[in-house]
Amino acid sequence: MSTLSVWRFNTPDGAEKAVNTLERLSKQQLITVHDAATVSWPADAKKPKTRQLHNLAGAGALGGAFWGMLFGLLFLVPLLGAAIGAAAGALVGTLSDVGIDDEFIKRTRDQITPGTSALFVLTSDAVRDKVQDAFAGQRADLLFTNLSKDQEDTLREAFAE
Repeated sequence: MSTLSVWRFNTPDGAEKAVNTLERLSKQQLITVHDAATVSWPADAKKPKTRQLHNLAGAGALGGAFWGMLFGLLFLVPLLGAAIGAAAGALVGTLSDVGIDDEFIKRTRDQITPGTSALFVLTSDAVRDKVQDAFAGQRADLLFTNLSKDQEDTLREAFAE
């Protein structure tokens, strides 16, 4: 079973620092990374910068379309108006079918703000205590949703490129 995790950091560069930790854990086989992306939102920027981490996860299990839609839903929809909002509502319905519900969207949107950053990562086979110890001192808040195998397959199908 895979877990989609969102690690939130109180600084715009916190997620990039966490990527180094995640790479080390992956090399030590303490976690399997299927896909990952970062969000960095400098305090003076109008919108965040996003990046899919191909170097960490190869081709990526979810693909750029998934990350683009998720990040668009999280960070752009409030700025785009009612017509886009209605389409976003349909997208949220689709995402809920794969384990990403309204509460996850709302909580993530509320917590990733200017001056913060986040690491979004789809993982499995984590040695939880070792992962937790490795991230100690990085002052990260963890939000996560567990995805069942069926939900993961549906997600891959929905966002296949």
